[in-house]
Amino acid sequence: MKRREFIHRTVPVALLPFMLNGLPLRAYGRAPLLDAMTKAAVATDRVLVLIQLGGGNDGINTVIARDQYDAYMNVRRNIAIPASSVLPLTETTGLHPVMTGMQSMYENGNLIIVQGVTYPNPDLSHFRATDIWLSAANYNENIPSGWLGRYLQQEFPGYPEGYPNEVMPDPLAIQIGADVSLSLKGSAGPMAVSFHDPNSFYQLIEKSNKGGEAEPPQTPAGRELLYIQRMAMQSQEYAEQVKAAADRTSGTARSTLYPASGQNYLADQLKIVATLIAGGLKTRLYIVNLYGFDTHSSQVDGGDTMLGDHAVLLQKLSGAISAFQDDLKILGQEDRVLGLTFSEFGRRVYSNSSLGTDHGTAAPMFLFGKGVRPGIVGTNPDLSDLTNGNLKLQFDFRSVYASVLHQWFGAGKAELDAALLRSYENIPIIRKSFHIDEQGNRIYPSDCRLYNNYPNPFNPSTKISYDLPDDGQVLVQIFDMAGRRVAVLVNGYQPAGHYEVVFTASARLASGAYVCELRWGDALAIRNKILLVR
Repeated sequence: MKRREFIHRTVPVALLPFMLNGLPLRAYGRAPLLDAMTKAAVATDRVLVLIQLGGGNDGINTVIARDQYDAYMNVRRNIAIPASSVLPLTETTGLHPVMTGMQSMYENGNLIIVQGVTYPNPDLSHFRATDIWLSAANYNENIPSGWLGRYLQQEFPGYPEGYPNEVMPDPLAIQIGADVSLSLKGSAGPMAVSFHDPNSFYQLIEKSNKGGEAEPPQTPAGRELLYIQRMAMQSQEYAEQVKAAADRTSGTARSTLYPASGQNYLADQLKIVATLIAGGLKTRLYIVNLYGFDTHSSQVDGGDTMLGDHAVLLQKLSGAISAFQDDLKILGQEDRVLGLTFSEFGRRVYSNSSLGTDHGTAAPMFLFGKGVRPGIVGTNPDLSDLTNGNLKLQFDFRSVYASVLHQWFGAGKAELDAALLRSYENIPIIRKSFHIDEQGNRIYPSDCRLYNNYPNPFNPSTKISYDLPDDGQVLVQIFDMAGRRVAVLVNGYQPAGHYEVVFTASARLASGAYVCELRWGDALAIRNKILLVR
């Protein structure tokens, strides 16, 4: 049996075998030492939190087109929100009346809405649509890996060798909850392994060493068992690291906006995420979830359309996100964290006779955090210009993914193409673009950015990319660690835009660390460490 087939049959997911605040946590892989050393600042500072809205959220009753209210009433009169109750964001757009927390975030500049998000030829099956969103596949492709898993493989190649290590002692990604996300599986296999039932897992491990053997025999089955044993030991170390991070925030002042434990499952999850971020965990990605959005019936209360199942869910979503953002501010972490919501599809424009909506296509996505460019991207969907009763595409969801990876994590074109399998347009979503210098300081360069070179380490060539928010004089040069300039890559005036340049190390340059410096304008200098390995 091949390793991939063995893992698929026995340990298809990565389950961290302990509970925190009553919620199970799943942990995914870590980086080998050499790669972690060259990417430590990037890997440890910025965080992305994904919120999966399971079931297919009705975006039309979530983000309401105030400028099309007559058409809105015509297509869903039995579930429509009264115009006087819609929470205004702009003259043309508003939110469901229970979403007061997210309205305040929008007004405070911490929320952006991307309208009309779907993909060409959308699938209306929950399972297939979810797989497409998690894998970033086309409608006619079945891909066993996920977009984040492929991204992590580019940033941290070599898994599972070299785990754990002192430079990166924490998991790269954590999922809280009972469901496993395809998005975190790598193209070469799972980022880590686990059992649905931890007890049976450890029974297997214990049995393998009966009879005094130091390790399983060097047979195909024995090697697979040794692989699982190693992952089990790492899971225990993950547990220790996560518990230590949680302990470090014990007694710290926290947001008072969180509801009591057990009243809002999403808020409970996000509070744990804030705890681990503030506790110093180097984890880059977190996935949490809120299910129940498959509102075929009872989406609203028959006597009051502002009540019902959908209102309960949106109130939990808004309340949890606003409490989380408030908590991050109190904990001093708000400039490090970007949040994103997604659902497998929206709902049909026309309501049904059961006070609900059926499976549809496009829906809005929310991105939140101190670093977002606040506002609304796109226009209110046209409720009278439909395709088979469904909303038309404005933005491909993979464009949102590409924008997050590029603008938030600094992924270059090669990394984006590897993660998303093809190129997608960038949507302007990030306003607070900062860079971590060699001393660990955050530099806010007015959206001028120097991205991680790729590949890194390299021999003899590597690609360096950067963004210019405005026209200006640009100088890109390479120094050795003694401060001697060894190459000038760019020296001249350039208009605003995205640029890529290749650095090829001459034969006289020895293996070791070098510094790439970008100067833009009179004073700005951004530096990245690059590693030449002969």
